[in-house]
Amino acid sequence: MLIEWMHLFLNNITDFLVILLELMGVFVIAVTALHGFWNFLKKDPNIRLKLLEGLSTALSFKLGSEILRTVIVREMSEVLFIGAIIVLRAGLTFLIHWEIHSEQKH
Repeated sequence: MLIEWMHLFLNNITDFLVILLELMGVFVIAVTALHGFWNFLKKDPNIRLKLLEGLSTALSFKLGSEILRTVIVREMSEVLFIGAIIVLRAGLTFLIHWEIHSEQKH
């Protein structure tokens, strides 16, 4: 009985945190896009760097949500699917960091 309650509690907390991290990532993307558009209108030369940094931050939140999601998976197919998403998001994060580094050199 106690173990079932603890399992349900862990699932609920994890679901809440996954949704919260996803929303935070979406919020960061939205704010970055609006800020980027504002900088575009002002003809800011660093617009690309600022957009990349915002997207990198958003991807970090979304990657965190996927990692948390692995806590509550039940089947191997879910693990493989989430693993593929993690690899894709980690790859995107790596590419964005590489672009940021490249942009800072110029």
